[in-house]
Amino acid sequence: MTLSATAIFDGHNDLLLRLAQHAPDEAVRLFIEGRDGGHLDWPRMQAGGFVGGLFAVFIPSPEADRRGFHRIQGGYEVPVPAQMDQSRALPPALDMIGLLHRIERACPEHLRVCRTVADIRAAQHVGAIAAVLHLEGAEPVDADLRALDGLYAAGLRSIGPVWSRPTVFGHGVPFKFPSSPDTGPGLTRAGKSLVTACNDYGIVLDLSHLNEKGFWDTARLSTAPLVASHSNAHALCPHARNLTDEQLRAVADSGGIVGLNFGSYFLRPDGALNEATPIAVMLDHIDHMIGVMGADHVGLGSDFDGIHATPVADAADLPRLIEAMQARGYDDSLIARLSQDNWLRVLEATWGE
Repeated sequence: MTLSATAIFDGHNDLLLRLAQHAPDEAVRLFIEGRDGGHLDWPRMQAGGFVGGLFAVFIPSPEADRRGFHRIQGGYEVPVPAQMDQSRALPPALDMIGLLHRIERACPEHLRVCRTVADIRAAQHVGAIAAVLHLEGAEPVDADLRALDGLYAAGLRSIGPVWSRPTVFGHGVPFKFPSSPDTGPGLTRAGKSLVTACNDYGIVLDLSHLNEKGFWDTARLSTAPLVASHSNAHALCPHARNLTDEQLRAVADSGGIVGLNFGSYFLRPDGALNEATPIAVMLDHIDHMIGVMGADHVGLGSDFDGIHATPVADAADLPRLIEAMQARGYDDSLIARLSQDNWLRVLEATWGE
């Protein structure tokens, strides 16, 4: 397998959040022509073999609700922001969803919004980025789930019930190191209804950011493969955001997938925000997850444009990760599964194709 032939389907990115900081037409231009900083745009995706992924809609907390960074014994904690009302979350969510569709209308040869795996393959066939719409935190959805029909019609095919702050559906984990993911209560009654509704619609339920009790509530209720789109191995980096081996095994037993998060603070044994983190640390997590879960249940979930320090500089730098996999002895079949095939299998099973 040559580096240029390695197609990467990625489980999570925050490009829409970054582009939404600009006027819509300017955002489209920056995507097509390239932008300064960050990790993703059309030129860098093309250079790195980034062919598609889950594009997150994430609503930041108001500045007043951000509590800052605190040192604790042996590490740090960023306290969880306050819960956000649907009335606050829905308008910016619709703006980001609209922006994704605006990019598709402006340049369908560059990006297509995909609702099925057949759509993903068709987009790749013409060289377009296959974009799957994802909610990172379900604040735009009301507790009665009335908004779900409209969001589904707009292309929504993946939902994380929470980001790290609480929602009407459940409780997220704080950004805390070291910490167990067992940090609070599980799913609410509305959260359990959301699980059932997502199963009925064929919407992916993303367990990244959900605390451990919420994870197990979902595992008991859901009939779909369990997915953690951008999480790592707690055994190697004891961050609250990472998954224990017991959780990893549950994902594998369900036929699901965990996407490797590229953030250094979710990778390093010391939990540090450090640009100098080597790619080898990423492979250590992949090796561990394969050892616990099997090779069919591990993928990539970069968190590009949502992280600040990563061993991979940006999308154009992805061939270095593939090269490191080859140097560690991963064969072509394993690299193909990790880089794309496992994601497409799980999406196909969840979406009912």
